[in-house]
Amino acid sequence: MKTFQLFIITILSAFSVNAQDTTYMLLKPARVFDGQAIHSNWYVLVKGKHIEAAGEPSTINIPATAKIIELKGMTLLPGLIEGHSHLFLHPYNETKWTDQVMNESRAERTARAVEHAKATLMAGFTTVRDLGTEGAAYDDVGLKTAISKGVIPGPRMLVATRAIVTTGAYGPKSSVAEWHPVLGAEEADGVEGISRVVRSQIGYGADVVKLYADYWATDEGATPTFTVDELKAAVAVANSRGSQVVVHSGTEEGMRRAIIAGASTIEHGDGGTPELFKMMKEKGIALCPTLAATEANDRYRGWKKGVDADPEDVITKRKMFREALSAGVTICMGGDVGVFAHGENAREMLLMAEYGMKPVDVLRSATSVNAGVFGLKKLGSIKAGYLADIIAVEGNPAKDIKAVQQVKLVMKDGKIYLQK
Repeated sequence: MKTFQLFIITILSAFSVNAQDTTYMLLKPARVFDGQAIHSNWYVLVKGKHIEAAGEPSTINIPATAKIIELKGMTLLPGLIEGHSHLFLHPYNETKWTDQVMNESRAERTARAVEHAKATLMAGFTTVRDLGTEGAAYDDVGLKTAISKGVIPGPRMLVATRAIVTTGAYGPKSSVAEWHPVLGAEEADGVEGISRVVRSQIGYGADVVKLYADYWATDEGATPTFTVDELKAAVAVANSRGSQVVVHSGTEEGMRRAIIAGASTIEHGDGGTPELFKMMKEKGIALCPTLAATEANDRYRGWKKGVDADPEDVITKRKMFREALSAGVTICMGGDVGVFAHGENAREMLLMAEYGMKPVDVLRSATSVNAGVFGLKKLGSIKAGYLADIIAVEGNPAKDIKAVQQVKLVMKDGKIYLQK
């Protein structure tokens, strides 16, 4: 009897998988951005979790059983990829960073992260690179697992767990020497120490390793922390495990050290110079500029954009971004979301265009470029064999980038999460 029951279960399971694999959907938009260019009069056929075909209707063999989804006036794009997020943070004008890290329980922060993940997905961002829990230990690994198991809706995640700083550099700070608050990142020093921590974080589930090349939580501002040898050790250990190293840097010397060490991406890049951008271009190191975070922080301090004069840090950021563009540095789309509200990720894309990037290049940055830089295979493009992470927006974002804020359809792994 048990053998017969097992046989029946096996047959039913096979039938279920086969039924899922042969479920077809035909998407009929006004145009398709395939990760490189805009195409008019294209259809996209989805089979199960993958894209079966994309192109002119005459080139696609459309099954009679395919479900037709009409998307008149809309543009299909690959699911957008957020390059710099913190799902365990929420806007600093709601609660200061220090108070979030010190006073919000891990349970509260995880509950918030669940909501943030959903908001991110509904905004059309089907993948995020989450660069540090800021005091919430390895909880991003658990969040990633819950999403991948289908327990909660959210984007697929690349996680950095705790991130790494030198001893004494990061916050929160206390004036009482005997009291050690929860830190926003893990401390490590020396080649041996940093090698151990890199291995530890990867062992706990980190997909990427994040380091702070220049950060001191003091009024004196940022100065370099890790030495070149320490950064090189981190890169060597992480790369040997197949992981990338991303480096937070806001100073010229911090960036120089990170570039020499062979980081995969530089985050923020405020200290960038033409010389450094030339080095980044030559070494194939990408920049994630986080324009939106800079403007958000200034707004929290009372700046009224378009009314008040631009703050110095905004002027510096705009100049830095344009110099990087001019040097041909690969630009990743990543806004440091968490500083501002999750679900508003596209603010970074609008600023990239405002600061001088062509809208179609902004779209590439948020799709195929990010996928390539982050090593995400079968993502970032609409082409046969790729995962069916697809969104639809009202209008044509290659002409008006603001269209990316008008998300009407969100599909991830062939499953529709939003359809308006």
